[in-house]
Amino acid sequence: MKAKAKPVQYTIRGVPAEVDRILRRRAADRRQSLNQVIVNELTAATNGAKKYADFTDLVGKWVGDPEFDAIMADQRRIDWEMWR
Repeated sequence: MKAKAKPVQYTIRGVPAEVDRILRRRAADRRQSLNQVIVNELTAATNGAKKYADFTDLVGKWVGDPEFDAIMADQRRIDWEMWR
């Protein structure tokens, strides 16, 4: 059985202020630590974006839309005459 590799630590200097601002905003928006956001960004930049199936990036983003709800309610209505 192959042993799991130990995580490596980096010290990064000279991060531009704009990059810092964007990373910190992403961390706040995603409710993640700055470290986790940076690890995710480095991983995505080198291995491709990680596929999430839990939709955590969508939590709390839903905005009600009465027009959409009305359209969906009409679509879900069963026409019993067509089912005879």
